[in-house]
Amino acid sequence: MEMTGLYLQSSSSVFLFGALLGLLLLYFSSSSSFHSKGDSKEPPGPKPLPLLGNLLQLDRKIPYNTLVELSKEYGSVFTVYLGPKKVVVLAGYKTVKEALVNRADEFGERDPIPIMHERNKGHGILWSNGDSWKEMRRFALTNLKDFGMGKRAGEDKIIEECDHLIELFLKFKGEAFDTTQPVYYSVSNVICSMVYGSRFEYDSPVFKSLLDRINRLGPLLGSPSMKMYNLFPWFCKWIANRKEFHRLGDATRKQNIKLCSDLKENLTPETCRGFVDAFLVRKQNLEESGITNSHFHEDNLLMTVSNLFSAGTDTTATTLRWGLLFMARYPKIQDLVQNELSRVIGSRQVQLDDKRNLPFTNAVIHETQRLANIAPIAIPHRTSQDVTFQGHFIKKGTTVYPLLTSVLYDENEWKSPHTFNPAHFLNKDGKFVKRDAFMPFSAGRRVCLGESLARMELFIFFTTLLQHFRFAPPPGVSVEEMDLTPQLLLFQDPPSHKLCAAPRMPQEE
Repeated sequence: MEMTGLYLQSSSSVFLFGALLGLLLLYFSSSSSFHSKGDSKEPPGPKPLPLLGNLLQLDRKIPYNTLVELSKEYGSVFTVYLGPKKVVVLAGYKTVKEALVNRADEFGERDPIPIMHERNKGHGILWSNGDSWKEMRRFALTNLKDFGMGKRAGEDKIIEECDHLIELFLKFKGEAFDTTQPVYYSVSNVICSMVYGSRFEYDSPVFKSLLDRINRLGPLLGSPSMKMYNLFPWFCKWIANRKEFHRLGDATRKQNIKLCSDLKENLTPETCRGFVDAFLVRKQNLEESGITNSHFHEDNLLMTVSNLFSAGTDTTATTLRWGLLFMARYPKIQDLVQNELSRVIGSRQVQLDDKRNLPFTNAVIHETQRLANIAPIAIPHRTSQDVTFQGHFIKKGTTVYPLLTSVLYDENEWKSPHTFNPAHFLNKDGKFVKRDAFMPFSAGRRVCLGESLARMELFIFFTTLLQHFRFAPPPGVSVEEMDLTPQLLLFQDPPSHKLCAAPRMPQEE
């Protein structure tokens, strides 16, 4: 027994020595092949540690701030290692635009993170590539437009939800409340009406469970343990958050199967009610034509529906909540918005055509999107081929992070990038001006599919709510004491907060 123990102890020591030797070899190998600041071949960057890469250099709570600081040292195209994974970071408006817009094909692939690849398996829109992605994105764009995205029909759906949201806000009778649930319900119902063909009642168990899972997925995906899994998937498969993520995903898939099945039972090809109907009709027509290997199959349907539902809810709802928080924090700006609405609109319902006559309000909405910066880093891209970019060589298949926060806060593009300043979008005559460096929806081939819908929603929801309510901090909290520190979950959410929404009577025209 003693001999066995000594043997095991000796073997263990040899193993540990071998592992340490391997790490040192890996370190010196990576150091010798790694390109520092002066090298013109591969993008420069900080020297990585074995296995950990540059993780210890990143701000744990706000990692994108570290990337911005690194760009000041290594330039607008640089390399970091997130664990063993090599990532090329693109920083600043000019660099991000050149890559995503001018060289869209080379930088246009998606690089799926492990947990999302497990869930999507290459289906849907957000995390897919190749012909399947092209087909699903094209079909979704075409049909969402048919069902109201960017059109008057969509505007009517948004206005209907505004009425329901006003009713919810009025129930609080001016007392402080958390805006999260009411805003999420209303925003989500807009995309639901386009995807499923009808809205849900707010007390619908199906609707509430769908939204509940979206709200739980964000903190899960942003948790430290899930980040560790995505960096070291072979080592961290046991983590509880991964299992919970898949449990929630399976429940959503099961629920969508039931919703799609119910729609299929009452399907009338001549009068499609929404995206699901249109997909089912296309699938049916292809099968009747003898085409069985198309991209119109159940997995693509379920994943695309899930993508549209989550993306069409979370981003817009989060931005709208930021907008209301900013109005409470900056009451003088809220005064100017409400004065413009009273002068131009009066008591009637705001419509999309009014945007051109509401330059200050439009500027406030854009400045909300810019400063809120809810997606500091775009969903990871990947190079589709070997690329020579700004004098640097980037190998095919390299993960690329477009650093959108460096665009929205680019000091060369914005006069006061870190303050809430609607003048960023106004000329000297007070007219609204578009800014090329305004990229909250990313850019190029992978620009947000629902950008036009999100713009409609933000404008109509924001203006309608500002017509009907005065937003203020809770009693006992001064304007100066209001916290605007974001919390980084799946997106950059506002801090937990409550607001008072005091009813106001819109003035007659």
